[in-house]
Amino acid sequence: MTIDLEIARSRLSRRKAELEELSRLSEDSRSTVMLDQQAVGRLSRMDSMQQQAMAEAQERARQRDLLRIEMAERRINEGDYGYCVGCDNEIPDKRLEIDPMAEKCVQCAS
Repeated sequence: MTIDLEIARSRLSRRKAELEELSRLSEDSRSTVMLDQQAVGRLSRMDSMQQQAMAEAQERARQRDLLRIEMAERRINEGDYGYCVGCDNEIPDKRLEIDPMAEKCVQCAS
């Protein structure tokens, strides 16, 4: 395996910081929808609730990615990074460049 673990750590760290910043920036979008029944029509309420639901779904995806980053960092520390958790073969470097959180080779992932 030719992937540089320090580069992998750096990619994971950058992605983690990005996700945490996006999470922080979207806090208001995920908060409880409080609408004045007199000032806002039914469609506006529905639109606000839909936007909140989409923001919550995006946050769940960010949290999943943060967990994947944590697992990848653990694999680096344990010396298992770059090896498929399914078949124990090496994960191609190009795959890890694209997705440093990848835990499976292409064959096991599909």
